Amino acid sequence: MNKPFFLALDFRTAEDVKQFIEHNKLFGVPVKVGMELFYREGRQIIQWLKEHHHPIFLDLKLHDIPTTVEKAMFNLADLGVDIVNVHASGGSEMIRSAKKGLENGAKDKLPKLIAVTVLTSMDASTLNNELCIHESLNETVLRLAKLSKDSGADGVVCSAHEANIIKDACGKDFLTVTPGIRLTDSNVNDQKRVATPTFAKQNGADYLVIGRSITKADNPAHNYQRVIEEWNNA
Repeated sequence: MNKPFFLALDFRTAEDVKQFIEHNKLFGVPVKVGMELFYREGRQIIQWLKEHHHPIFLDLKLHDIPTTVEKAMFNLADLGVDIVNVHASGGSEMIRSAKKGLENGAKDKLPKLIAVTVLTSMDASTLNNELCIHESLNETVLRLAKLSKDSGADGVVCSAHEANIIKDACGKDFLTVTPGIRLTDSNVNDQKRVATPTFAKQNGADYLVIGRSITKADNPAHNYQRVIEEWNNA
């Protein structure tokens, strides 16, 4: 993938997606399809994106009992997307079951399986005070990353701030996919652990997920080019 940036298509409808891509001439760029869009448009939007040559990260963050996740992944495997994910906090058996479902359901290619460590909308206070996880944020992320690798995942979703420690612990081939990416003049919105493309690359990120810095910009195509330039010059 020559552009390691997944553009988050956090739009309500397929028509919104098509208009945005067509208007800004962003055909073929890697994209992330999340719950909002997939739950409304389903397989049809994935097919349209594939027809227009978009690499796809299907971001559904499955988290359920192992059998349910295995069957769900079996059904998703033949979509031909590039990456799918689960929550690492679902545990080792669930992650292994997700991988098994993908392997049994894939036809042309096997999607990469990655696991979400700690959402970038969370911080240490959320972990300690609300989830009663009494270890540091980095310790939690690293523990879940190691669990994911040992359970057969190809990588994790993490903040760019944690990508380097994950690489040190899990190896350079273990993928780090980093949301919460913002250009320097963009609003952080509901994210807490944000980073610029420059910082993300320098800190070991393999792939960026970037949404509102582009989709809410006055000139989305220009901002997409800025991401490319920041990454290339990092």
